[in-house]
Amino acid sequence: MVEIAYWSGTGNTDAMANEIEAAVKAAGAAVESVRMEDTTVDDVASKDVILLGCPAMGSEELEDSVVEPFFTALAPKLNGKKVGLFGSYGWGSGEWMDAWKQRTEDAGATIIGTAIVNETPNNAPECEALGKAAAQA
Repeated sequence: MVEIAYWSGTGNTDAMANEIEAAVKAAGAAVESVRMEDTTVDDVASKDVILLGCPAMGSEELEDSVVEPFFTALAPKLNGKKVGLFGSYGWGSGEWMDAWKQRTEDAGATIIGTAIVNETPNNAPECEALGKAAAQA
């Protein structure tokens, strides 16, 4: 079971989650997609393959009211898990994704892929690639 847990402010990361979910299903794997505010850290941590989504916020950082506390609580439970990260941005160079990837690896997870899209995804190949990687993980 692939778990997609994400937060979206403007709908771009939500659209990415939908594209990734479709790619996981097309590759033949079971998938559940939930917003972080509608699930628990323990539920997400119970899955073997986890995809986490958050857009770049502020000065290229994770959203601070939902995602940062959720990820901080989840990180100690990621050891040995296969994790993918995704999100959209409208400025900068993707530094937030590099930092998030490093924090996830530092928690003991294996990164199976990342997907970042500038603004709105439209059948983004990055989303399809991450979905396929998750289905095969």
